[in-house]
Amino acid sequence: MVYVLARQQASNGRTMASRTATLRTATAPVSRIPEIDRTVSEIGSKVAKARAERGWSLAQLAERAGLSTAAVHKIEKSGMTPTIASLMKVAAALGKSVGYFVEEVEAARPVTVIRSDQRSRLYTSKQGLELQNISGRYGPFWVAGAEAHLAPLADSGPEPMSHPGEELVLVLDGRMTFTIDGERYELDTGDSIHFRTVRPHSWANPDERPARAIWLAIRGS
Repeated sequence: MVYVLARQQASNGRTMASRTATLRTATAPVSRIPEIDRTVSEIGSKVAKARAERGWSLAQLAERAGLSTAAVHKIEKSGMTPTIASLMKVAAALGKSVGYFVEEVEAARPVTVIRSDQRSRLYTSKQGLELQNISGRYGPFWVAGAEAHLAPLADSGPEPMSHPGEELVLVLDGRMTFTIDGERYELDTGDSIHFRTVRPHSWANPDERPARAIWLAIRGS
């Protein structure tokens, strides 16, 4: 009887240990749920901030993303968790990666090196403009930079832009013109311009030959 009880206790102990291990295994991911919920809940504020940095209205972002204004409003107010397809559209319209909206907070890398043959192309809605990334991730850093290639006679469009921040442009080849607050500035090769982007502004390549520039954007606080 003692032997049988001992076997029963050992068996019960193994069963309990097994159940405990199973419970731990089953509940281990639960500790991640608050982090996931927090990440999801922050999507809306990140969308709203990125939209505000560009000075766009809800309707303007919705049009660029191919969504309804109501849908964008719900996403920003965290009243609706966007589908992957919707988030990809919003990210593309804002010139961001999907990872920007869903990545967890991590320590910023103090140094970023981008090799000349490893530059990625940045999204832009402007026709005739190609942007090759030369800077680190826009999240941890305040400055974003690109080598800009402008097609002959390319321009920023009929409507001036306005958004928080600053821009610094150095013309490497060709010519560019900037119109800021209604005043026109002509830049030749080697010239640069630095301005606050809350002022209505636009740019153009006035020549029938390509232009190239280093373009730095400092985001607004």
